[in-house]
Amino acid sequence: MNWSRINDYTSVPKGFTFAGISAGLKNSKKKDLALILAPENSICSGVFTQSIVRAACIDICKSRLSETSGLIRAILINSGHANACTGDFGKNDSLDATRELSRLLGIKENQTLICSTGVIGVPIPMKHLIQGLPDLVSKLDKDNLNDASEAILTTDLVQKRIVIENCLDGRNICIAGFAKGSGMIHPNMATMLAFLTCDVGIEKNAWDQMIENAVQCSFNAITVDGETSTNDTFLAINSGEKLHNKYFPVIQEGVNYVCQYLAKTIARDGEGANCLLEVVVKGTENDSDAIKIAKQITNSSLVKTAIHGCDPNWGRILSAAGNAGIRFNTNQVDLMIGNYVILEKGQLKEYDQKQISSYMKLKMNSDYLEGDIVQIRMNFNQGNGSGTSWGCDLSKKYVEINSEYTT
Repeated sequence: MNWSRINDYTSVPKGFTFAGISAGLKNSKKKDLALILAPENSICSGVFTQSIVRAACIDICKSRLSETSGLIRAILINSGHANACTGDFGKNDSLDATRELSRLLGIKENQTLICSTGVIGVPIPMKHLIQGLPDLVSKLDKDNLNDASEAILTTDLVQKRIVIENCLDGRNICIAGFAKGSGMIHPNMATMLAFLTCDVGIEKNAWDQMIENAVQCSFNAITVDGETSTNDTFLAINSGEKLHNKYFPVIQEGVNYVCQYLAKTIARDGEGANCLLEVVVKGTENDSDAIKIAKQITNSSLVKTAIHGCDPNWGRILSAAGNAGIRFNTNQVDLMIGNYVILEKGQLKEYDQKQISSYMKLKMNSDYLEGDIVQIRMNFNQGNGSGTSWGCDLSKKYVEINSEYTT
């Protein structure tokens, strides 16, 4: 890859500022209100939940992106309260919040978006939010990406953020992203919020296509528990001097990398998870078929529990692949867990079950997002299609977390 990771989160795309504070929305007093401010003439693209049950903030974002042709300046994010299924009351609260923030920033109201995450059916404590806005605005700074990424978390165990850079046409280009998500994660967007900023000016149509491409191979390729929620949002903003479109493939590579990294951190941080599950599928008729099969496997509760138990139950993997709705010949399938060959052209190979189990146990106890990846590889040997999906194991802890979520 042509891009380099920056571990110093004070290096961010030029012109963007961030803030994150505790406004008293959460009883824990943890940070719960975040803000992104973009330069003038910034272009924003968005992808949202596919659920017909959605929070008012989704409709507000979609409407304003359409009304302004993507000319967006600010994104307000609150955590702890999804403000979904709260009717006109919840919608008015979201509108009041963006109206007051726009006034404080001196920008047009329709250039301000709002995203909410937390418990469904619970409105935002608006008194605390409105009172916190002046402090939030005063904290805006290029060095505060870390605070913003912390303020959007709910059941997440870790912050999810990344900054990368590259030199193109004599310019230093930077892309930064941060996200939240742990439970209710499934393809077609998930209970997740994600935000990306880039300091290259790109026209709306081209930017929309880049973001759509990136989402398909990242946020729409992960699953934790098969649940899609009411507030799922990915917003990406670009701003700055334009580059010749010959550099667009490199920009796309960077956007894809940031999105895939954030998607994998969401999957790895699945509630109660102990490892990241990566399913790589090749040899299908097209890429779409490969991703469908990979997602079907990562979303299988039987596969996920087998991974948790370090049980190389390969029959569950093949069975899950067969439920993806894609026709294939089982006599042509190659299947591997890690580097251990299970099937070769549909024929069962001799393998040591204890060795594979030990491989899986090792991954369960390895470094976060480095050595803790259990990989399943399948080749269907009937085309050039390929795709990858990410998930996690399914543990007793997941049940505990979600049985006590509101209590």
